[in-house]
Amino acid sequence: MVTEICKMTEENIDEAAIERAGRILRGGGLVAFPTETVYGLGGDALQSRSSEKIYAAKGRPSDNPLIVHVCDMKDVERIVKKIPDTARKLADAFWPGPLTMIMEKTDAVPKETTGGLDTVAIRMPENKIALALIRAAGGYIAAPSANTSGRPSPTLAEHVTEDMDGKVEMIIDGGAVGIGLESTIVDLTEEEPIILRPGYITQEMLTEALRRDVEVDRTILDANSGQAPKAPGMKYRHYAPKADLTVFAGDPEAVTEKIRACVREDKKNGRRVGIICTDETKAYYMEADEVESVGKRSDAKSIAHGLFAVLRDFDKRDVDVIYSEAFSRKGIGQAIMNRLLKAAGHHVIKVNTKEEGKTNDSDWK
Repeated sequence: MVTEICKMTEENIDEAAIERAGRILRGGGLVAFPTETVYGLGGDALQSRSSEKIYAAKGRPSDNPLIVHVCDMKDVERIVKKIPDTARKLADAFWPGPLTMIMEKTDAVPKETTGGLDTVAIRMPENKIALALIRAAGGYIAAPSANTSGRPSPTLAEHVTEDMDGKVEMIIDGGAVGIGLESTIVDLTEEEPIILRPGYITQEMLTEALRRDVEVDRTILDANSGQAPKAPGMKYRHYAPKADLTVFAGDPEAVTEKIRACVREDKKNGRRVGIICTDETKAYYMEADEVESVGKRSDAKSIAHGLFAVLRDFDKRDVDVIYSEAFSRKGIGQAIMNRLLKAAGHHVIKVNTKEEGKTNDSDWK
């Protein structure tokens, strides 16, 4: 398969290319496209064969649900049994935008799209290219991130090409995405709404919009669980670079010193070391082979925007191990640490004055 690459911007949408992409999707093919979060790998959400193609192209387990992207609130009514009042409030506050809501599905959505579940995850993206494509495709696009399963999510069309060239009919190159982390996912099928994946829309923002507490799921499934995940990203390892990644958490000065000590030990053993840090600490790691800053520690949005690109960049730098500083969990930092810990397989070294050790605790704070 030859993959067509079409460049455009939100300000100058190539309508002819969008119409071609819409025909591809309506015909059961796949199109990768930009959103404000990451690039998505799109297929017709109401065609079971299209969803099967998405799983195959990504190498994604078929019990990992796909998100259905819509462009109009009225289209939601066709694919869910009932729109809860909480969903309408959240849609008013955050749609179009980086929020995904889980509701009970109708038979219009095949279980191939929902990972075999009776629920469906839905979001309305803000990116104008994405909205135009959804309209051209007939209103419903199933789209996980447009990367090989397990790899860092793509924030540039070049990242998509690395993983999907020859596997999809078209890649729409809309430039760099704005946010850099996938959408927040909220489960609305129970009496109390619960966050299943943190994102740009924070716990505090959701609580304010609903005027009630919104909790984060604390039973995120691990890779050994036999239970089907209810939302993308809950069960399987994600975002991982090729090299082993370890996160160091604790007092910032102690973390810096511990990472430097590990670098010196690795260098003695002939291993190439990469470091993920911030602008404030980059100068401390000159002993390492490769050092990448993800932004300013004081600007969590810059860290979110740069994280996946940095993880992908290390794959080109031939390092044996990667060490990363941990970041604050406040606000969007909750989403940053969720992705970073998944990329590391929850391998964390806590650097404290009294206790130090390695842990696989997925609820680490």
